[in-house]
Amino acid sequence: MLNRKWLMCIMLFLVVLVFGILAPELKDRDYTHIDREETTEYKVEQTSENTFEPGTQVTEIVDIEPTEEVEVLTTEAVMEVPVNTNPYILSDQEELMVYRLVEGMTIEEKVGQLFFIKDDGRFDYNILQDYPVGGIIMFKGDFVGKSKDELKKYISDFQENSDIPLLIGIDEEGGTVVRLSCYSELADYQFQSPRALYYSHHTTYDGIHTCLKEDAEAKSELLKSYGINVNFAPVCDVATDPNDFMYKRAFGDDVDETCEYVEQMVSTMNDCDMGSVLKHFPGYGNNGDTHRAVVRDTRDYQEFVKVDFKPFEAGIESGAWCILVNHIIVEAFDKDMPASLSEEVHNILRERFEFGGVIITDDLMMGGVADMKDKGEAAVCAIKAGNDMILSTDYDVQYNAVLEAVQSGEIAEGRLDQSVRRVLRWKIFLGIIEVE
Repeated sequence: MLNRKWLMCIMLFLVVLVFGILAPELKDRDYTHIDREETTEYKVEQTSENTFEPGTQVTEIVDIEPTEEVEVLTTEAVMEVPVNTNPYILSDQEELMVYRLVEGMTIEEKVGQLFFIKDDGRFDYNILQDYPVGGIIMFKGDFVGKSKDELKKYISDFQENSDIPLLIGIDEEGGTVVRLSCYSELADYQFQSPRALYYSHHTTYDGIHTCLKEDAEAKSELLKSYGINVNFAPVCDVATDPNDFMYKRAFGDDVDETCEYVEQMVSTMNDCDMGSVLKHFPGYGNNGDTHRAVVRDTRDYQEFVKVDFKPFEAGIESGAWCILVNHIIVEAFDKDMPASLSEEVHNILRERFEFGGVIITDDLMMGGVADMKDKGEAAVCAIKAGNDMILSTDYDVQYNAVLEAVQSGEIAEGRLDQSVRRVLRWKIFLGIIEVE
């Protein structure tokens, strides 16, 4: 019995002695190296803003030479390279082009990319000498009295005289909001509203009919034939009362029908290389017209979650690159500021929806903003709140106000660059900017 106890003590002593000798060597050994016959290490760094900078994404490939000192690990230990799943980050080649374009811009040119200005026949391409804007939205004044060839030249003159290709936009929703198809000289027929078109083909809901897809294709084909590359549609608002301001422009009363409609429109427009704009976030509901005055929405947050948010989520999941924010003061989010000027509302898009595309205001000349802020202040507030672009009738005052805010440091140039990159990515996605 005694001999057995002594034997166990001796064995324990030997184990402790061996561990004491080897422990320092084991502690200092580096197990992070991987040795294979052909090993490639990808240096990857993902920034919180998902923006491309030197050293962001896959920036270089380094071949590792095998050495005798490198620990050999099993295949299970091989490092996995993170894959970019952000749909708003383009290929490495495209991102490099975005980075180089931004680096080569002056402050004036960068500020210009943030503006989508309203023409309505007020100016021609010479405006670009003073205001190198990112986009121009067309209204009826741009079309009246023009032939097809005259309109094509009118728009092509803008593009040919812009150093960076332009977004050329229009509100061609159909129904009560048409800018071009109401002119028989320019279109074979006027587009119906999506609500009227759909229900003229269906007495009961049984899925989105091909008539809507065909309508979106026809609109895109007509607009592109003149050089228009962005249609400010679809309307994502859900309206249930015929007396609601947005009722005739909204697709339907039912949120699920509206979601399916939005999905169909965005995917069809993407297939046609036509830019879509989801509007009017966070949803009009049964509220009044912000063109005329300040409007307040007193609904609680959960109603937006259950109804209003869903069509926008459907549009994002279908590949929309732009969302327009309305001017309603939504008290559940921000009791003081219109949605278009509210940082809290923009945080919902960036954080809850993880939206990485372009956020644009509704026109800042509308009463919902103009009755609260002067023109220049409204534009600066819009950028500080998180918008990437400003829809602007008063572009002359507002461009200069934003430029001064950047030059003074009120708006950081890094913040400016974030928005410029998003605008340029959208243009590349649409094929407006060609990647070399």
